[in-house]
Amino acid sequence: SISLKHTLSLLELEQKLKDIRKVVEHKDSDQTASYSPLCHYLMPDEENPLATQACGLTERDIATIKLLNETRDMLESPDFSTVLSTCLNRGFSRLLDNMAEFFRPTERDLSQNGSVNSLSSVSLPLAKIIPIINGQIHSVCSETPSHFVQDLLMMEQVKDFAANVYEAFSTPQQLEK
Repeated sequence: SISLKHTLSLLELEQKLKDIRKVVEHKDSDQTASYSPLCHYLMPDEENPLATQACGLTERDIATIKLLNETRDMLESPDFSTVLSTCLNRGFSRLLDNMAEFFRPTERDLSQNGSVNSLSSVSLPLAKIIPIINGQIHSVCSETPSHFVQDLLMMEQVKDFAANVYEAFSTPQQLEK
């Protein structure tokens, strides 16, 4: 745990975010599944009956249950793990790029230190960093159109994955099901 008074430079913040991501995104050594642990947050595990997961739908709603199963299979694929990881990397990179403007040295800092390495010279207390990050998240998510989403959609991995999903689910056999 870190005190809210503890100060971090942009480089230290980047390292803390990497450490947090490593804990959240990477599977434990005892996990045997080939997919990202984040899939659990995207869709509940198979242990629970799908009918209860689907907002109280009955077992007779086969189409919905089938769709949930196919979605889970897609989320658990190695291709999706790669795309998810790439998108998360892009998102955190963008967050840190946006955060950099808050870590710029002031004129006073520049005059006192001469040549300042701006990435490590300015530090902010965690209590100031947290609201800035919250503001960045709100800013990125509320843009219309979202430049971040557009950026993600232009990534080759996302385009390839979307094309594969489209192809898999638009075959005549899939359309008849």
